[in-house]
Amino acid sequence: MRTDFSDGLWPRLIADIGGTNARFALETAPQHFEQVQVLACKDYAGIVDAVAEYLVRIGKPEVKHAAVAIANPVTGDHVQMTNHHWNFSIRDTRRALGLDTLLLMNDFTAQALAVTLLSDDQLIRVGGGEAATDAPKAVLGAGTGLGVSGLIPDGRGGYIPLAGEGGHVSFAPGNEEEAEVWRYARKKFGHVSAERLISGMGLELIHEALRQETGGRPQTAAEITASALRGDSPLCGRALDIFCAALGTAAADLALTLGARGGVYLCGGIVPRFIPYFKTSPFRRRFEDKGRFSAYLAEIPVYIVQAEFPGITGAAAALAGKLGS
Repeated sequence: MRTDFSDGLWPRLIADIGGTNARFALETAPQHFEQVQVLACKDYAGIVDAVAEYLVRIGKPEVKHAAVAIANPVTGDHVQMTNHHWNFSIRDTRRALGLDTLLLMNDFTAQALAVTLLSDDQLIRVGGGEAATDAPKAVLGAGTGLGVSGLIPDGRGGYIPLAGEGGHVSFAPGNEEEAEVWRYARKKFGHVSAERLISGMGLELIHEALRQETGGRPQTAAEITASALRGDSPLCGRALDIFCAALGTAAADLALTLGARGGVYLCGGIVPRFIPYFKTSPFRRRFEDKGRFSAYLAEIPVYIVQAEFPGITGAAAALAGKLGS
């Protein structure tokens, strides 16, 4: 472990905060991470408490620069998390933690930056041809919510990441079964976003909607997935297949919107848990089911990102850009 930090730029605190977990790491050299830990967001009153606990656990190193990727829009000083109760001022948080620099960004902006740094062995391809060079890339992923971003070529060999909230676009059913699920969700919530169904909570909602006709007990996303993989519950299998198909629709919509001939990259914590099942699921068929543009989409490769902490990788890259090193 590096111990000489006399230049004042290192170490750096890097965090990736979702609706369920907060992942922390100490960056001691460019893209070199130590002391990676995952804390449950529900165990802490706010971000300052979680950061303070992490720093205590690793021996209270002196940190002056930090980057945080967070599952939320970052449009000003105040952050109110969409899928968790934390809300805070960026300026006040920087002061409370004694930092010179605190960079906040949307978590999928960080995920998009990470895509540019991934090695081939961190990607699993699901159909399509070869990725076009110097073409936009689409980035999305299901976890507690549905994150969406993209990468646009900057004309100099690099990419510009997009900061958006594409997970909250309106969900579009792809068949009558999905329309029934959509109708159930609409009665319950009004507006049905893509995230309402393409996420951990979304898988549970799909299962809940299907249970209205078949009966059965409520199950968590983990239980639904496990039952589907074992093949011991047709209901759970239907729910997971609807989830995969809906993700295919969302991925194709994003690919068409961005012209993402550079590939579609699936991040998030859900899909990597059942890759063999996912490869044979309705995902790819639905991805290519776009009428006159089916042939266009058939050429676009989709990759499952297997990197363990891509949000941390991307946030660190953004901080390096801000600090100039």
